[in-house]
Amino acid sequence: MSQRAALVVHARDSIARGSKSFRTASRLFDRETRERAWLLYAWCRACDDIADGQDHGGTMHATVDPQARLAEIRARTQRALSGEGGLDDPAFAGLAVVARECAIPRRYMDDLVEGFALDAAGWRPRSETDLLLYCYHVAGTVGCMMAIVMGVAPEDEATLARACDLGLAFQLANIARDIAEDAAGGRCYLPADWLAETGIDPADIMAPGSREALAALARRTASLAARYEQSARLGTPALSFRSAWAVLAAAGIYGGIARHVAADPRTALERRVFTSKAEKLGWLMTAAGQSARRSALYPPEPRDPALWSPPR
Repeated sequence: MSQRAALVVHARDSIARGSKSFRTASRLFDRETRERAWLLYAWCRACDDIADGQDHGGTMHATVDPQARLAEIRARTQRALSGEGGLDDPAFAGLAVVARECAIPRRYMDDLVEGFALDAAGWRPRSETDLLLYCYHVAGTVGCMMAIVMGVAPEDEATLARACDLGLAFQLANIARDIAEDAAGGRCYLPADWLAETGIDPADIMAPGSREALAALARRTASLAARYEQSARLGTPALSFRSAWAVLAAAGIYGGIARHVAADPRTALERRVFTSKAEKLGWLMTAAGQSARRSALYPPEPRDPALWSPPR
């Protein structure tokens, strides 16, 4: 087995363990794009696990020295991109392969790592703009890199903006779903401005007396996710049929998390929300039809100027 093939096997196993939703959507890609998507995912997953003391997601554990973990992410990423990675560090070596094959600009990788730096510094957003900047770093960058893996040119800023929107939508869905879990880990991604508006104590957001107000903020976050998901869909005509199918399936499946939170935010504060197997299958079928008609369903139009855009 070649080194690349071994890295792909590791990445395939990583996505199978780390995200059933993304694994399901990735099966819709052609083989080359699918393998590259897995390689990119494995690096993102490994960085996230190092930062949060996790093993392919799951329960987050407090880390003793977050700055040391950040330094480890940076060092292993740099070593891999410098050609020094190998099978002993497969998630990072896989990044080097996909970055080279797809000419992914280094700035997206650096911007993603800066998201981990914000967490390591104990950062919390003051405003909605802060929240969206964080979402760009930890997920919008991934959307941009995934678009390039699918064949979008790094110079195609219009399509990359839509890809970034999908990353923002996914991260906002995560935040809406994981409010209680994040609070247990000592984190809060709801803007301080929002908490102040609703009278929630930022030091104890899970206080029983704040549940109604907190549920309203969970719904607000989920509704914001829906806006960016819809914007992302307008970029799919630029993709091949199979890539658009995968993107629209992922948008439906992962967007379902935000829709569940919006429909019943109080329950989302009590137990983890997910999309069922039946819902996933339904979205795979729906997305196939959407991809076939994507030019008609999602005609080209300027991106809504009211939506947030990352600084360039």
